[in-house]
Amino acid sequence: MKTRRLGTNGPTVSAIGLGCMGMSEFYGSRDEQESLATIDRALDLGINLLDTADVYGPFTNEELVGRALKGRRDKFFVATKFGILRDPAKPERRGVDGSPAYVRECVEGSLRRLGTETIDLYYQHRVDPNVPIEETVGTMARLVEEGKVRFLGLSEAAPATLERAMKVHPITALQTEYSLWTRDPEPEILPTCRSLGVAFVAYSPLGRGFLTGAFKTPEDFEPGDYRRTSPRFQGENFKRNVALVAKVEALAASAGITASQLAIAWVLAQGQDIVPIPGTKRRSYLDQNAAAVDLDLSKALLEELSNTFPPDTAAGDRYAPAVMAYVNG
Repeated sequence: MKTRRLGTNGPTVSAIGLGCMGMSEFYGSRDEQESLATIDRALDLGINLLDTADVYGPFTNEELVGRALKGRRDKFFVATKFGILRDPAKPERRGVDGSPAYVRECVEGSLRRLGTETIDLYYQHRVDPNVPIEETVGTMARLVEEGKVRFLGLSEAAPATLERAMKVHPITALQTEYSLWTRDPEPEILPTCRSLGVAFVAYSPLGRGFLTGAFKTPEDFEPGDYRRTSPRFQGENFKRNVALVAKVEALAASAGITASQLAIAWVLAQGQDIVPIPGTKRRSYLDQNAAAVDLDLSKALLEELSNTFPPDTAAGDRYAPAVMAYVNG
């Protein structure tokens, strides 16, 4: 497995990570044994970056990752996140919270569920508009001083927010959705990361599975699958986006690879400072994804892909309005 560095002076991790969210929620049925076997397989393939969050489940995904870490914590680089309020025991709490007290409450819970003394990379999952980023990152910085966290990250943060955060403490990575059909980071976020020496971690590089070509109709999603309510997977948006994916499938077939491999390889080719974290809960898909790291796409093919999926070509917003409201603009 090839490796990439997180930030100018950050740690070296596998060139792709494993997004663990779908192992516990959002994407249909779950199989804990297969999920644990998938994490085992990731390690066999040299993938050491695991990405989770307290909100996934909620809480159960960190517990799952914690079970996978047992007895081999040193083999993995673990990233988790805090900041989105979602607790079945406290249904009145909804939204985002970046207050110092909540940061401390969250880190203690994550450490306990993961069964570790230190979190390798701790992200603020969403920026709290009611708490200055300086206060939130200042508290996160103290967690580094205390040895509870090694490196700090932000997720879905605007360039100006990242710049302010960097004045308080080095930010190792910014995590944002990025793929052929979500190229929003290119005009401002990616250049800002590069100017500051911050790594860019690309979540959903497969467009929430859509770019794999596995879904032809909305009925292909299991009942309860989050994507059934997502704008890009509904009505006319779905039809338009399926037509786009068909082009990716055709290009992949001509290159003798899968659509998912082509989509991940495209993201990897956008810069050595980008680390995609495709999520999967099955070993078979993980093997496909990992093979994308060794692909060397021709300049002509990369250009054709970029032209097929120019910015803003995907139909529909990437989140429903209520969820988009949490994205730091």
